[in-house]
Amino acid sequence: MKYDIIIFDADETLFDFKKTERVALRDTMLEFNVDYNEAEHLNIYKEINTAIWKELEDGRITQNQLKVERFSRFLGKLNYNIEASIFGKAYMNHLAKGSYLFKDSVELVENLSNGFKLMIITNGLKSVQEHRIKKSIIADYFESIIVSEEVGVSKPDPKIFEIALRTYNIDKKKILIVGDSLTSDIQGGINYGIDTCWFNPHQKENSYGIKPTYEIYSLSELTNIVNKSR
Repeated sequence: MKYDIIIFDADETLFDFKKTERVALRDTMLEFNVDYNEAEHLNIYKEINTAIWKELEDGRITQNQLKVERFSRFLGKLNYNIEASIFGKAYMNHLAKGSYLFKDSVELVENLSNGFKLMIITNGLKSVQEHRIKKSIIADYFESIIVSEEVGVSKPDPKIFEIALRTYNIDKKKILIVGDSLTSDIQGGINYGIDTCWFNPHQKENSYGIKPTYEIYSLSELTNIVNKSR
């Protein structure tokens, strides 16, 4: 068997984070009595949030700073006089409630758990991921779930892989990471020296020059890849 361990990213790989984000932002805005306009507010937030998580990947901001700064920028852009830290806490409370899996996730994880050791490594905040992922219906299939805030380092830093795998005496050639982000999951796997599988359901153009070992457009394709490796 080529692979013994399969590492998954969580959000937008197994979990539908876009839905979680959409519902959480709506419910938070309504909590603060804001007349919510999804077309306007969600697009502004996503643009700001994507940029600030990239800053985290690049080491230009800490996760503690991120918690408040993204909402400081968001509320400032909209000229709303709401305390960013209070808004941020309310948003994370709503975000933690949203554990939505993609339709193929459960079947895939169940099948793979019979022949492989499974892990999750996710860039995220402990208070959010604790509920969304660690208490999800698929959590028990994973030997470990590593949340970046808990361990103090984020993908693509190879240290997060070292932490996740420190109890395993295993050849890196027997490890595969699966994720939707080229700059986080795939670059992280490359940095650590393991095979990578880019989950690209929307068939986005790869404009980063980052070369995954495999590219798949549906989760079901992963089963074929790992079974061929046996």
